[in-house]
Amino acid sequence: MKGLLTTTVGSFPKPEYLKKARAKFSRKEITMQELESLERKATEDVIRLQETLGLDILVDGEMYRGDMATFFARNMEGFKISGLVRSYGNRYYKKPVAVRKIKRTKPITTEMFKFTQKLTSKPVKGILTGPYTMTDWSFNEYYSSRKDMIIDLAYAIHDEAVDLESAGARYIQIDEPAISTRPEELDLAIDAMKIVTDGINAKTITHICYGDFEKIYPKMLELPVDQIDLEMANSNFDFLNLFKKYKFTKEIGFGVIDVHTHKTETKEYVKNGIRKALEVFSPDKVFVDPDCGLKTRTEKEAYQKLKVMAEATMDVKKELNIE
Repeated sequence: MKGLLTTTVGSFPKPEYLKKARAKFSRKEITMQELESLERKATEDVIRLQETLGLDILVDGEMYRGDMATFFARNMEGFKISGLVRSYGNRYYKKPVAVRKIKRTKPITTEMFKFTQKLTSKPVKGILTGPYTMTDWSFNEYYSSRKDMIIDLAYAIHDEAVDLESAGARYIQIDEPAISTRPEELDLAIDAMKIVTDGINAKTITHICYGDFEKIYPKMLELPVDQIDLEMANSNFDFLNLFKKYKFTKEIGFGVIDVHTHKTETKEYVKNGIRKALEVFSPDKVFVDPDCGLKTRTEKEAYQKLKVMAEATMDVKKELNIE
């Protein structure tokens, strides 16, 4: 019996030396080449950390990205970037603004993906922000409808997915955290994802978090991806009741670590969460990970949480004789 592969959602906390370097770059005190060198150093550190913990599917940690929407907008035609906008709490980001037709004119993530994949023999996920979330987290000063903007973004992100697969990506994750905010637009989000994943042979994943899943389930299963990655720990695994009522027909990325608390989960808590998942899913359908990205945690917190997650998963695999 196989299964219970471990991974993370994507982002890791940036080390202090990189935060300082990014600030210096913004003040034009260091060159882009110097900043990129430190971003690659931080990326290698993240890979070595994941290997040390024994994770199965790795990520680059997004050391070269700021906000997940703004990063892609800066690398596409058709956007300008606004001043700071509050996202939640005391966190701010520079919101993209669509001012003309959106196009992708060059690869955005493939160079860093190739660099990262060469660092390890384990598979590295390519991670993109989906068209629905890109639209939801941007201002629109050009398109006559949200649909038109979403569809143009879908074609742009599809091109990026094609290039990632050509670069060797076996897993491609399309983040859509905003997809549950307007249940009435779920058909549109599904149509956009069809464009993004069309013709892609790599395993496709979409990450959705902190939403009102009761309003979009089971219809969200129509999203044309192989796996849906969901936060489960933050909701005390209550969503499993939905899946018992209406069968979950895809693989699941099963969040067992709450990334919005400083407290490190106990190993027994994580093991119990995995056991609950196995009441509904076969082990080969379950990918164990945190609820969301780890960038809001300190480096120490991220390490401690992932260590507990990896050890708890290994314990359950031994209990059930899972390879």
